Amino acid sequence: MARKKPLVVVTRKLPDAIETRMRELFETRFNANDKPMTQAELVEAVRAADVLVPTVTDRVDAAVLSQSGANLKLVANFGNGVDNIDVDTATKRGITVTNTPGVLTEDTADMTMALILGVTRRLREGIRSIDDETWPGWSPTWMLGSRVRGKRLGIVGMGRIGQAVARRALAFGMSIHYHNRRRLPLELEEKLDATWWESLDQMLNRMDMVTIHCPHTPATYHLLSARRLRLLKPEAYLINTARGEIVDEAELICMLVAGDLAGAGLDVYEGEPAVSRKLVKCDRVLLLPHLGSATIESRLEMGEKVIVNIKAAVDGHTPPDRVLPSMI
Repeated sequence: MARKKPLVVVTRKLPDAIETRMRELFETRFNANDKPMTQAELVEAVRAADVLVPTVTDRVDAAVLSQSGANLKLVANFGNGVDNIDVDTATKRGITVTNTPGVLTEDTADMTMALILGVTRRLREGIRSIDDETWPGWSPTWMLGSRVRGKRLGIVGMGRIGQAVARRALAFGMSIHYHNRRRLPLELEEKLDATWWESLDQMLNRMDMVTIHCPHTPATYHLLSARRLRLLKPEAYLINTARGEIVDEAELICMLVAGDLAGAGLDVYEGEPAVSRKLVKCDRVLLLPHLGSATIESRLEMGEKVIVNIKAAVDGHTPPDRVLPSMI
């Protein structure tokens, strides 16, 4: 007798090729409307599913997991960060959590460099002048930005993405500095020509640009607090393609409005998908709608990792991308 296929509930629309493969391998329920599930819908899903495939827009917290059915054995997150999942509660209930690390590294690093270049060269303001038909024509002193070559770039979090950003920034002639929980091996530091700062405060005070690449955890919530943001030089720029919650956004807005910071390039926000209108109205900011990993290649590779993790779990093996509470 053929073994019964596991019921996999997917919370959002995935690329067609991934959904087709999932249909072939599993009994699958998809979200045809492609709208974020409500908490009630998530509870219904975890009660019925053998495997839940959520995304970063789904809050799979203790309130949801506490109502999971006996069959739920895996939460295979379609995404790298797992701050949307209560991994500790899942582990206590015998539910494995996996993610999709590595596949979005290069795309997020590319977007980080795009924001660095875009905000320092005032692309948003330039595009607006074309759209609004207010461009007065070329002038020696109009819309002057800042050169990135020779500037000090401070990287907060030197994991895969931080290192990929360092490689790109080095090619642009930037001076690489970083703060990380653990110092990189000397050989890698030399390869990236990177300077390690044990003190985040001391690094922030000396950088021309700061870019964030650490995960969002309870320990990194508002890591760039109001106090730390005030350590940045008025001529400095802040870039964030990690998670909005890592930055005290209200204080950042105050500084931008007051001219206490040269600018910011943001792909993530504290209240996503809501974006503060005060932030939108700020000059010298470049705002994107969480596009860091938004390439077809990245999304396909993420889906393939989800499938591999599900198949490993169904076959009785430890999924390759298992996330443990100690890893967060």
